[in-house]
Amino acid sequence: MKRRLTVILLCLPLCLFAQKKVIANGDSVRMTIVSAVDSASAPQADTLVVLDNQDEIIIGESMSPNPQGTWDDGWRPQPLRAVWMGALFPGLGQIYNRSYWKLPIVYGAFMGSAYAIIWNGTMYKDYKQAYWDILTDKELSTDPKRSYNAILPKGYTIEQMGGRSTYTKTLNNKQNLYRRYRDFGIVAVVAVYALSLIDAFVDAQLFDFDISPDLSMNVSPQIYNDFMNHQHAAEVHLAITIK
Repeated sequence: MKRRLTVILLCLPLCLFAQKKVIANGDSVRMTIVSAVDSASAPQADTLVVLDNQDEIIIGESMSPNPQGTWDDGWRPQPLRAVWMGALFPGLGQIYNRSYWKLPIVYGAFMGSAYAIIWNGTMYKDYKQAYWDILTDKELSTDPKRSYNAILPKGYTIEQMGGRSTYTKTLNNKQNLYRRYRDFGIVAVVAVYALSLIDAFVDAQLFDFDISPDLSMNVSPQIYNDFMNHQHAAEVHLAITIK
């Protein structure tokens, strides 16, 4: 009698719950614990999700598959937070939005712009120094290390470049050209930085935008009845469904 009573007491807590299993995506199992007292509705906090492929158990809010067939964990990015994180460090807004595939684009644009600034800035300084030296030297130096001689194309002399006057104009035009390219690189860095912030904000804002096949356009014929003039006309009815 005592042994039977003990078995009943041990099994009583287990009998108060029923398990409901739903198979999703072939490999994922969703098990919702439903109270026997109120079996009509189960609280979301009592949800157990087992992902067999990843050997991971998630306990918390319930997860349901989205229209694409993947699990939605209920996380939603905040647009302002994405902007502030992107302003703190470029690309951090894309990481916050979980758009990792955009990181090579963002950092590639930054690296390309930075390279353009450094290279054109170096060339601008070289031509600027050569232009200044050729203006200040009363007589042209024959030292190959002199700035206006060192910057000459290989195998060329100042006389082959058109003489001192023509070569001086060439140096001035070159320094202006590379200075302009350097400034373009600076503008490109600012533009990439601003675009990364705009992308982070728009991406977070449109996180829930529905791009499923439910967005459809329906074109169908329709008869238009003009009761005032007792006339009938055929027309094309256009209906756009947006969820």
